[in-house]
Amino acid sequence: DDIRSIDWNVTARFNHPYVKVYEEESELTVMLLIDVSGSGNFGSTVSFKRDIMTEVAAVLSFSAIYNNDKIGVIFFTDKVERFIPPQKGKKHILRIIRELLDFKPQSNSTSLSEPLRFLTNAIKKRCTAFVISDFMAPEFEEALRIASSKHDVVALKVSDPLEKVLPDVGLMKVMDSETGSEKWIDTSSKYVRKTYSDWWNTHMDTIRNTFKKCGVDFTELSTKDDYVRPLIKLFESR
Repeated sequence: DDIRSIDWNVTARFNHPYVKVYEEESELTVMLLIDVSGSGNFGSTVSFKRDIMTEVAAVLSFSAIYNNDKIGVIFFTDKVERFIPPQKGKKHILRIIRELLDFKPQSNSTSLSEPLRFLTNAIKKRCTAFVISDFMAPEFEEALRIASSKHDVVALKVSDPLEKVLPDVGLMKVMDSETGSEKWIDTSSKYVRKTYSDWWNTHMDTIRNTFKKCGVDFTELSTKDDYVRPLIKLFESR
C-alpha cells in the first residue's frame, strides 16, 4: 500500500497498520426532457397523455432525489420552453413538481431536435436523460445520435389506444391539437381505417429503428395501463 494512505493515528492506537480506503462519489445527473406540445392534450381512457408524462416525470424526480442525484428539466415544444438546471434538494424537487403541474407553453408544435441539441450543448458532464414524449415530430435521428453519444439517453413514448386504431363510428370530426386544423373523417370506410392503421405501424417501426440505430433504450407507456410495470422492466433490462 502507498505510505500516504496509512492512517497514522489509528495505526498508533491499535499497534497495527491501517490504510484509508477511498470511495469514488457515485453522484449522477438526471435530466428530464418533457414534451409539453399540444398533442399531449389527448386521451380516450382515464388520463390524457400529458397527465401520464407529468406523473412519470414526478416519479423519476423523486427517485433521483432519493438516490442523492442531481435532477434538471427541459420543457420543450418546437423550441426549448424552459430550462431548470440540475440541482439537489427537496426545495428544488418541489419547484419541478410545481412547474410540471402549472407550466403553460408558448407553442403547440413539436420538435425533438431542438431540445436534444440544447441538452448536448448545455450539459457538459455525462448524464442520464429521459425523453418523455409521444414522439409525433419531424425527423430527429441526427440530433438523437449526437446526444446519445455524449449522454445516456432513455426514450419513454406515451401513447393512447385510440391513436393506434380508428373506431368505426361513421363520420367523425377531428382536430390537430398542434395546428388547430379540422377535418371530417369517414371512419365507416374500411379503406380509411386500414390506411390509418398502416400509417401508425409504419410510424412505430420508424421510431423503434431510430432508437435502435442510436443505441437508445426505449419503452412504451399507455394512458390505458399502469406505467410502473414497463418502467421497472426497462430498468431491470438496463
